[in-house]
Amino acid sequence: MSHDKNGVPRRFVVKSAGVLTAAAAVGAAVPSVAAAAPVTAPRSAPRTPDRAPTSANGWTLEKQANHVSTVWTRSVSGTGREVDVRIGDAQAILFHVVRRFHYEVEQLHRADLAGWQPIGGLKKDLPESNLASGTAVRIRPGASAPGGLFPLQLLTVRDILADCGGVVRWGGDDSPVDESLFYIGLGPDDVRVRELADRLRVREATPGLGAGAAVDVPATSRRERANRLHRQQRAH
Repeated sequence: MSHDKNGVPRRFVVKSAGVLTAAAAVGAAVPSVAAAAPVTAPRSAPRTPDRAPTSANGWTLEKQANHVSTVWTRSVSGTGREVDVRIGDAQAILFHVVRRFHYEVEQLHRADLAGWQPIGGLKKDLPESNLASGTAVRIRPGASAPGGLFPLQLLTVRDILADCGGVVRWGGDDSPVDESLFYIGLGPDDVRVRELADRLRVREATPGLGAGAAVDVPATSRRERANRLHRQQRAH
């Protein structure tokens, strides 16, 4: 057997070199822990913000009035009455309804006008829930049953609704009937709400055009306009 210069058998040297070469090859084929692909934790879906609860007409409910709220106690000029109502466009529109009712249908006393109330005491799926967002009022709350208005009074109420161009609905046209309820019938993003509110503000600021101005309710044109709106609202 041949030996190298250090006295180690040559066969042993060759065999050892082969083992080292094979080990090196295996090490190159297997990735080290440091080189392994990183494990990424699965992402959870982004949380969708909870939508604030609304009344039947789509306006946000308020938990209370006169404190961190859009609902405040406001005086209805010309009537001597106060009511909790959503400030802004809703107030401008509902106050026009209240003033015309007071001047042309029946004078309102202290107990004849009510506004915001907590949703807990209301039926959430009915128009009365709009009281909880400050976008409704009750005029003569005890007179909710059908048939509570004389013919001329009913004619005037129809004229008031027509004056609001379909933005305001009357509970007398709903099922179940509630003749005391008047409310904003459109959502807060409907452009018709702002347009009507702006138009009524201009009229109130112009002598002879606001609520209380002389109106010929029985005029044919006004009655036709009121009847047309009545048919449209009863159909929805």
